[in-house]
Amino acid sequence: MSKSDLFATQAAFYRDFRPTYPAALFDWLAAASPARALAWDCACGSGQATLDLARRFERVVATDSSVPQLEQAELRPNIEYRCEPAEASSLASGSVDLSLVAQALHWFDHAAFFAEVRRVSRPDALFAAVSYNLLAVSPALDAVISDLYWNTLAGCWAPERRHVEEGYRSIAMPFAPVTAPPFALEATWTLAQLVGYLHSWSAVATYRKRHGTDPVAALEPALAAAWGEAAQRTVHFPLAVLAGRV
Repeated sequence: MSKSDLFATQAAFYRDFRPTYPAALFDWLAAASPARALAWDCACGSGQATLDLARRFERVVATDSSVPQLEQAELRPNIEYRCEPAEASSLASGSVDLSLVAQALHWFDHAAFFAEVRRVSRPDALFAAVSYNLLAVSPALDAVISDLYWNTLAGCWAPERRHVEEGYRSIAMPFAPVTAPPFALEATWTLAQLVGYLHSWSAVATYRKRHGTDPVAALEPALAAAWGEAAQRTVHFPLAVLAGRV
């Protein structure tokens, strides 16, 4: 299964259950960019970050290699969605103020992608890649989810996933480093939202294809027991930000 096909099968789960990023992150990205004329949301998926960029930049070009993902994205007058790979965009040279990659840099050919970022960027443009790994809810729930991630799904994660686990620290970025303030993604979820989010994991799709069973459905009784009686709980994702001045 190709990476594009893998995320095509998960497109609706991405749209409905993937968390959104904090407003403070986009405020910082806009402030750190040399201008706010054009932002590139690369590997935008179903638009988890695109709409927030569109509120702060005059134009956003959002690209992804998956048509089903793009079909789930919400339209806005100042957003243009394009189906194309990260390493070979149709953006004009020297046109972009901000290149953002949210939860996707680990999938790219890094040398080719960074060359493309350099080509499309205006002088002093900002590059930023953000990622998050495992969420934290409560000790009991965290233990159940950690067992799913590390044990049940062992061998189902693509090798590139290690970059997410490392917070992108091992990716050699060829731009002048920019230090971002600390950011965290927080949301108030029901148990059904948590289950939907777990279904959006790429390794869950791989597991289903290999074994013919749903590992998240099998885990729902344990998740419910660990969740308890609360109608909603706060989920917390620390964000890693790799940023540089082009």
